[in-house]
Amino acid sequence: MKRSDVILAAALLLLLLSCGGRRKAAAPAVLAERPFPQVSIPSAYTDDDERIAYGVGHYWDGFFEGPGRTDSAHVLGVPKGEVEQALSNYIGVLEGMPLEQAQQHMSSLFDRIAAKQLLDTADRVYLSMTEMVSRYLYDPNSPMRDEDLYLPFVQKMASSPLTGEDMRTACRYEARMCSMNPRGSVAPDFAITLRNGTQVRMHSVKAERTLLFFSNPGCHNCLEIIEKLKSDPKVQWLVGEDRLAVINVYIDEDLKAWRDYMPVYPGEWLNGYDAAHIIREDILYCIRAIPSLYLLDTDKRILLKDPPVERVLQAL
Repeated sequence: MKRSDVILAAALLLLLLSCGGRRKAAAPAVLAERPFPQVSIPSAYTDDDERIAYGVGHYWDGFFEGPGRTDSAHVLGVPKGEVEQALSNYIGVLEGMPLEQAQQHMSSLFDRIAAKQLLDTADRVYLSMTEMVSRYLYDPNSPMRDEDLYLPFVQKMASSPLTGEDMRTACRYEARMCSMNPRGSVAPDFAITLRNGTQVRMHSVKAERTLLFFSNPGCHNCLEIIEKLKSDPKVQWLVGEDRLAVINVYIDEDLKAWRDYMPVYPGEWLNGYDAAHIIREDILYCIRAIPSLYLLDTDKRILLKDPPVERVLQAL
């Protein structure tokens, strides 16, 4: 029997069962479930780089080409938890690639999601997958957030007819924010005012690495980052050798709260505030949530943009 005939027969059966007046309600239909398909790399690929390239290029083949429907617990028949784990693994591999190459893969992922949706307009694969990618790569609380990887994906969302008009407006804004200060660009310069009133320009700080730390006094997540940086021996050694400069920047207006919190900040850091308020008002940096981190190289080019602190520690 053809698959279309099976679906039609199932639909007719459900219709008949629902026409029995006040009889006992029929149990909801159960979607066929399948595991997330694994990539099989041909034995001809022996070089590690070639194997990785093949694996990434064909990572989603079995998922999008296989059977299955999307509901609240599944995406194309695969349990949603497995799809999320697969996406997490995929992002982890992309983060180790050159940015332009990784962005091409994210753009291709969007194309495959959209093509699958167009094959079956009754399915919800587009809504489910775009929500998942957005949550992983753009949510400020996501440990895998990466605006540079999200940029090509959300740019296509912003122009896709599959995206609702209200969502297209939000996607255009997200794309504009993600396009600011990409990895490899020079971080915008600004001045911070220290507790004694001295002003220091960020670009004048000499170090092999500079860590910008936008924080607030009393912020629980900020305190966690402070403790992780203070307790890491490598960070302490780099700071002590003047190879790493940590610039802790307060961008709000309650200076009394900031001064009262000063004993919490390590004395070897540059702890200051943005007296001119240009970081927020001129939107020099897209700071969607506090805390926010930027790791810069010797020339103040951005190495990591708003990463979790764990990725900063790994990079150092």
